[in-house]
Amino acid sequence: MSDVKYSEEHEWIRVEGDVAVIGITDHAQEQLGDVVFIDLPAVGTAVEKGGDAAVVESVKAASDVYAPLTGEIVEVNSALEDDPAKVNADAEGDGWFVKIKIADTSELEGLMDADAYKAFVEAQS
Repeated sequence: MSDVKYSEEHEWIRVEGDVAVIGITDHAQEQLGDVVFIDLPAVGTAVEKGGDAAVVESVKAASDVYAPLTGEIVEVNSALEDDPAKVNADAEGDGWFVKIKIADTSELEGLMDADAYKAFVEAQS
């Protein structure tokens, strides 16, 4: 069983205790194309569910990454600043963006599991 959840904005969320590791889905990186720049927030930044958490720029477009949960940024993946292509190579692994200390675990209830996310993506295409 996977502890990964997905948002309708194509972010994935892996809960590790009271912290959520967040990135964009493999589907999202495929849609973006080659990622060339990522603007990450500062550690300590408060984010609200649905608010901006980061910006991804690709050869095709710039796209906001939304916070799927309310909380505080406790870590950012600074490796992406030097190598943003990690997002294309391993979007749902080494290409994670931020870690958020979860303020309200009930917000996890509105997120999709892998099967629901797959059906959601298929329904959009």
